[in-house]
Amino acid sequence: MATVTSLPDTPKEMRALIRDGQFRKPTSGVANGYAQANLAVLPRDLAFDFLLFCQRNSKPCPILEVIEPGKTEPKLVAPGADIRYDIPKYRIYRDGVLDDEVDDLGEHWRDDLVSFLLGCSFSFENAMMNSGIELRHIQQDTNVSMYITNIPTTPAGVFSGPMVVSMRPIPHEKVVKAVQVTSRYPSVHGAPVHIGDPAGVGIRDIGKPDFGDPTEIKAGEVPVFWACGVTPQAVAMKSKPSLMITHSPGYMFITDKRDEDYAVI
Repeated sequence: MATVTSLPDTPKEMRALIRDGQFRKPTSGVANGYAQANLAVLPRDLAFDFLLFCQRNSKPCPILEVIEPGKTEPKLVAPGADIRYDIPKYRIYRDGVLDDEVDDLGEHWRDDLVSFLLGCSFSFENAMMNSGIELRHIQQDTNVSMYITNIPTTPAGVFSGPMVVSMRPIPHEKVVKAVQVTSRYPSVHGAPVHIGDPAGVGIRDIGKPDFGDPTEIKAGEVPVFWACGVTPQAVAMKSKPSLMITHSPGYMFITDKRDEDYAVI
């Protein structure tokens, strides 16, 4: 894999780097100002149940686009892109078990697969930083911390399971600002679902995330938790569908949509 010394600013150029195998890292802080998306891909016979699940659980699973069976171009959010190749890393779950992690879906694609692109909290991080809220995982070039909680989702068809959250440590005096800023982005998870004591949402050890990297919480900071689009992966582990293909946590699809396209006044 070739070394990339500087990253392009546009989504199309970033996706080209990813497709060419030149970028295989988490995408937080990449192509700032553009929305990112989670991916869930399911066989056609499971797609309606999953669509209903997303509608009933729009906080962790806000739908940005649904791609028809066998199609690979997300025409609404990134015309010309290919969902099989334009994410840095994918996961393949079979019967609820993580079976493989791959760089592309070329060998795994089927004509009956339906793709769901779901809102991602990386999409409001630029607004947070513009508001003076520093984000440690971006500063340290690590993946955001993500946890499986005891917050139940609303079941739909064959799908049920716990909500996953992402965590960012926020200085105590900026927590209200963080809530205000992210509340403007309901299509990419919106306001936090929990602030403070991790045990309140069933997290036993904040230093051991279920997905992503550990994030230091310094004196004077509060852990703040947002609903996360990795929730379908926890749901796959619980519900055990025959097949679910996802992005690897933190390795997102970069859309052509501006962050502000999903903001509300």
